[in-house]
Amino acid sequence: MAKGHAFVLGATGQVGRAAVRALVADGWEVTAGSRRGGRGADWPEEVRSVSVDRGEAGALAAALGDGVDVLVDIVAYDAGHGRQSTGLADRIGSAVVISSGAVYEDDRGRSFDTQDEPDGFPQYPVPIPESQATVEPGPGTYGTRKVALERELLAAGERLPTTVLRAGAIHGPHSPGPREAWFVKRALDKRPVRVLALGGASRFHPVHVDNLAELIRLAAASPGTRVLNAGDPEAPTVAEIGAAIDAAMGVESETVLIPGAAEGTVGLTPWSGDHPVVYDMAAAERELGYRPVVSYADSLPATVAWLTAELTVRDWREAFPGLVKYGIDLFDYAAEDAWLAGRG
Repeated sequence: MAKGHAFVLGATGQVGRAAVRALVADGWEVTAGSRRGGRGADWPEEVRSVSVDRGEAGALAAALGDGVDVLVDIVAYDAGHGRQSTGLADRIGSAVVISSGAVYEDDRGRSFDTQDEPDGFPQYPVPIPESQATVEPGPGTYGTRKVALERELLAAGERLPTTVLRAGAIHGPHSPGPREAWFVKRALDKRPVRVLALGGASRFHPVHVDNLAELIRLAAASPGTRVLNAGDPEAPTVAEIGAAIDAAMGVESETVLIPGAAEGTVGLTPWSGDHPVVYDMAAAERELGYRPVVSYADSLPATVAWLTAELTVRDWREAFPGLVKYGIDLFDYAAEDAWLAGRG
């Protein structure tokens, strides 16, 4: 007998695919909602796939029909999406909603929104608890919109019990912006050297899609109004990430460290930051009994295989639009070669 009916909104994205798999395996009847109504290749036949665009008036209500036991909202983004869900509380037993660790600010008001300003990178406690202050809600940035979303949902209380999951740096196959490509492409291009700024010591806590899906599964089975961090069992440094990816690809490379900041694009990676960003996972362990299902290193072979396949047939800019948003050339080999030549 099924545990209940789970509706996954944003089901064909990176996180949604994994969430559907985890919920089906746990005994839920699952409806997978996405704009195109697509299906994951590894989903069982009993998963029902529907097309739904939440931006169309009445579309989400129609997709929910007479109601669901849990709504798993992967793509909620702002206060409007929060109000949309709370407005349908009579059709939703509980909700699990993906937010982001980007909502936090430090004790000087610095956040990811200020990281490009002089001395603007936040200096958080290590690890960051869920009680850490957040940026003010508003429409201006990714972080402020996510806070606005959270507050709308949490204000509903028992009317719509919602678990908000503040995800770290999401990784795994099907990512639109895979940070691991920084190392994988260099290995494929037979680049023998990796130049890392800040001594290679930057830490940006990752979360594999399967670990995030495990948190979703646990929260779906234990409804409540809460905010929880979502991270892997470890938060490796960027140098450790590079070594792990090289090991997964069977290559050996030399790592050259810049003690300070990147010099232009040289040494700059998608994990680079002046201070560590590490999320406290004690509350998820305590409240949900969360235990990670995969470590960072053990997850890499599947990620590397997927990245290799994508980079073999497409330019990285076409394959990974989420990396393009950084607005820099992450693979400026000419600049790297010139810098290395200057070092002698």
